[in-house]
Amino acid sequence: MPDVTPSTTVRSPLRLYGRSGELTILAKLLTRLRAGSGGALVLTGAPGLGRTALLRHAMDGAGTEPVLLHTTAAPAERLLPHSGLHALLRSAPSPTPPPTGTAGLPALLATIGAPRPLLLCVDDAHAWDGASRAALVHAIRRPAPGRAVAVLLTAAEQHDGARDLAGDFTALPALRLGPLDRSASHELLDRLTGGRADPGVREELLREAAGNPRLLTALTARLTVDQLAGRSGLPHPLSGGESLLDAYAAHVDALPDDTRLLLLFAAAAEEHEPEGAGADAAVLLRAGGLAGVDPGRLGPAEALGAVRIDGERVHFAQPLLRRALLRGAPPARRRAVHRLLATVLDGPHRTLPRLVQRACAAGGHDAALAEALARAACPPRPHADRATALTRAAALSTDEALRGERYAAAAEHAWLAGDPGGARALLTRVRTEPAPGRAHYVRGLVALRDGPVADAGEALLTAAGLLAPSDRARAVGALLGAAEAAWLTGDVPGYVRAMDRVAGHGTEPALDHFRAGMCAVLGGRTDEGHALLRGCLDADGRTGDPAALLRSGIAALVVGDVDAACRAGVRALAAVRAHGPEALLPQALEHLAYGELRAGRHAPARVHAYEGLLAADRLGQRNAAAALHAVLAMAASVEGDARACAEHASSAAADTGPHGLAQAATLATWAVARADLAAGRHTRAAARLAPLVLPGPRQGHFAVRMLAVPCFVEAAVLAGRGEEARVAVEEFTGWTAWTADPQAPAQLARCQALLAPPGEAAARYEEARAHHARSGGDFERARTELLYGQWLRRRRRTREARDPLRDALVAFERCGARSWAGRAGGELRAAGESAPAQGPVDPLTAQQRRVARCVAEGATNREVAVRLSVSPRTVDHHLRNVFAVLGVRSRTELARLLDRDEENPANP
Repeated sequence: MPDVTPSTTVRSPLRLYGRSGELTILAKLLTRLRAGSGGALVLTGAPGLGRTALLRHAMDGAGTEPVLLHTTAAPAERLLPHSGLHALLRSAPSPTPPPTGTAGLPALLATIGAPRPLLLCVDDAHAWDGASRAALVHAIRRPAPGRAVAVLLTAAEQHDGARDLAGDFTALPALRLGPLDRSASHELLDRLTGGRADPGVREELLREAAGNPRLLTALTARLTVDQLAGRSGLPHPLSGGESLLDAYAAHVDALPDDTRLLLLFAAAAEEHEPEGAGADAAVLLRAGGLAGVDPGRLGPAEALGAVRIDGERVHFAQPLLRRALLRGAPPARRRAVHRLLATVLDGPHRTLPRLVQRACAAGGHDAALAEALARAACPPRPHADRATALTRAAALSTDEALRGERYAAAAEHAWLAGDPGGARALLTRVRTEPAPGRAHYVRGLVALRDGPVADAGEALLTAAGLLAPSDRARAVGALLGAAEAAWLTGDVPGYVRAMDRVAGHGTEPALDHFRAGMCAVLGGRTDEGHALLRGCLDADGRTGDPAALLRSGIAALVVGDVDAACRAGVRALAAVRAHGPEALLPQALEHLAYGELRAGRHAPARVHAYEGLLAADRLGQRNAAAALHAVLAMAASVEGDARACAEHASSAAADTGPHGLAQAATLATWAVARADLAAGRHTRAAARLAPLVLPGPRQGHFAVRMLAVPCFVEAAVLAGRGEEARVAVEEFTGWTAWTADPQAPAQLARCQALLAPPGEAAARYEEARAHHARSGGDFERARTELLYGQWLRRRRRTREARDPLRDALVAFERCGARSWAGRAGGELRAAGESAPAQGPVDPLTAQQRRVARCVAEGATNREVAVRLSVSPRTVDHHLRNVFAVLGVRSRTELARLLDRDEENPANP
């Protein structure tokens, strides 16, 4: 037997993870007790979720002021009347005889340690004898006057089918513990392993533990150092936590035999279903009929709270109960259940579920069944189903190399289905040496979205070399991924090298135009590159392939056709939503949001970026989340929400540095600087932007730094750093000559106006205004008008200043730039013309305002729909847009914001 991990690697947690809300509630109970008020609270939850740990935390935090009585129920004494009370009273500071009856307990508690407050703590109170439970409930409901008594209990969850009415705790205030969320589970696992677990091993442990801290601790403790580090294979299934799973299974031990058999059928039937989908009640009906069991016998399990029947689906209340039933059943019985389910899953539409059940019934390797499962893993089945089929096929395969290939293929489909954790876990099962190219390919794809991108690039280059002889399509995909990794880090030579290798694989013309065009642009052959990329735009405009459409959007941005970039982004997003893969959703939303940002459409950019952020968080793609936070920071810097801008920039920075995301880092820094500029903090803005745009080792990303030059020039001139601004403008002039960005000529003229002597500045501003008239874009035009108006007013040409300032105010209001509109309004007032104060709801459309005000009044989405004669779905759509535009995260925040708006004297 291998050595278990030594204590230097696996550690006991020193604090409670993911329980801040529960700890706050306990702290309030103790505060009330010290202030002379009593109370009661029951901590409930499934085994292993931390009831006892929270109770001990409260006892430790009570201090010395309260008198503490505590005990843990002894199930062996459950039939002894008042045995629980005897144990509790034995913990009193002085000998205390038990009360003669239930009614005497309140008076007795009033005397123990008086006049100090009293804290009673009972762990597993559900296991007390009935007489003790009844006496304690009576004492809680009818406390003795004049004495502060707090009661804190832990108990298993009680349901109608398992209540003892003589000692029913369900009428008491209760706090139900749920599983730890992913973040808290990560923190606990880092504490247990010292942060040294391999990413794939982490995912396997987190998935198996299902948010249960005791199970996570037990599973981790069984692994060796090499297993934790990913150097040795993991056992399947993972061992550890057997006693905990036994506690889950014991929950249903008292149910009738037929009911427990149906529960086993339900547990086995979920093996071929998507996670969380439950079991098909119709399948259970047929299986029960063949087994001679009435499906109605599932009723006692529902009454007990073990399952819930939701229409045609049967769901386990606790996922670990399902696992406990399967693991606890004798192997022969479990295999018989799977064989019976395979029998009832007949018909061609159930081929894969039937094969999965046959695989579960197999007693060992089965090459023929493995081959059948592998053949079933084909289009048009969803990627998740193909991952399931290939995982089962791999487990049944007799050949080690074939097993590794199938696990790698399963990992790829798990990744495409939006399950990077599952992909990582499957990659830990690839034990062949050397690992197949497909394993390196998937590892690189996962790291590209959720890891250091330099590592991703190396893995993808390795994969391309291994795959080139046998799988040209994936080899090309690996090289494109490596090029993207180089782009994200700002490595121009690395990008060109990866793209040059694509040329040797005979790609289709559109991709070849994209490759050659990008390399030409980055090599300084701008005209040649733009011509090739425009050809790529024409070709990709006719495709429905999301990856090709995303490349088309990139090409459009490089040539400066932001409208074409937005069109390609819309089509790519539609293609991903319609046909997948799910893994591309955050990227599609990011590309569309960035294109809209470049086009000056900040409100839709915010909406799409926020949706993308939710998708990235759900799919575990931290790199995409960092990029989307940067886009949201940029949108917030336009709209004038400095707090949201700083928060999003900080969130982006959490991963841009460790993962080498130079492009997102540059955007986030630019966003914060632009927010400083909007607030009039010119010196700070210039200090942030100078390292990005000026020559030096901290230079920003090559695709973004020139875009930030106009902000730097404005900040630098206003901060008295004119010479540095001239250096930046000189490079910006060269960039403007070859870029097709529609805003560049106007921005260059504005920069030159800021640096021009007084006799030339007006002409430069007029030149910039003329360029804006041709290119559009409210925000950039308004910034030019604002600067021109400021320049005129400071030269006492106030009458002339009013027109550009008025135009700036209207344009800023139209694009929702509240802080910038405030600046324009202040300048306009200083020029002698009154300007209305900007209200927070001004950026909303009329319908969005109506929805927002109804919601702020407390109406539900359905009530708003009735009031406005629209569908609830429409209300939900408008409300999500309102949240995104106003930067609020809840209905409460929205109500507060609208209250402040109504208090604004400028509003009628």
